[in-house]
Amino acid sequence: MIETKICGLSDVAGVDAALVGGARYVGFVFFPKSPRHITPEKAAALAAPTRGRVDTVAVTVDATDEALTAISAAFQPDWIQLHGVETPARVAAARRYARKGVIRAFGIARAADFAGVDAYATAADAFLFDAKALPEAALPGGNGAAFDWRILRGRTVPRPWLLSGGLTAANLAEAVAESGAGAVDVSSGVEQAPGVKDPLRIAEFLAAAKAL
Repeated sequence: MIETKICGLSDVAGVDAALVGGARYVGFVFFPKSPRHITPEKAAALAAPTRGRVDTVAVTVDATDEALTAISAAFQPDWIQLHGVETPARVAAARRYARKGVIRAFGIARAADFAGVDAYATAADAFLFDAKALPEAALPGGNGAAFDWRILRGRTVPRPWLLSGGLTAANLAEAVAESGAGAVDVSSGVEQAPGVKDPLRIAEFLAAAKAL
């Protein structure tokens, strides 16, 4: 079975659907520009039923130490996901705010975008490969766009990794077959509107993952 992360959760129905469907990770976004942004306190309340059942992920973008301290204190995430332009040193430093480790996200549009990945081999515990945002985009990820999954096939990656970007229940099998991914991340692909998760779409996505 493919491991799954349901990201950008913001209500009880979405969290419940992720748990019932067998998600491996549940992600909560702490980035004010995102329609999925919530407070650490709300995330803690939503994540309470998930403790010991799935791993929690705090998704951040170039967060300050002050912000990470607040997230860690209130939410106590298993993982911190760094989705900005964080350096290897910054990624390594963020480990102290997470219970298990850090996930470094990379925007990918072409093979050359993998050039900097190896520099994070000892700083990060896992990677996430998302579609590279356009220069004018407000968000570095969660834009519902896909990239050419074939450029991941056969690639040697120094850490475990998740595939993200434009995934849905309908295209998941193709994405996994073309990329060789063993873990996937979805947010906009299981929404009925930006920031509003659809429990049925979450269930369908997780069922599709189980079938692989």
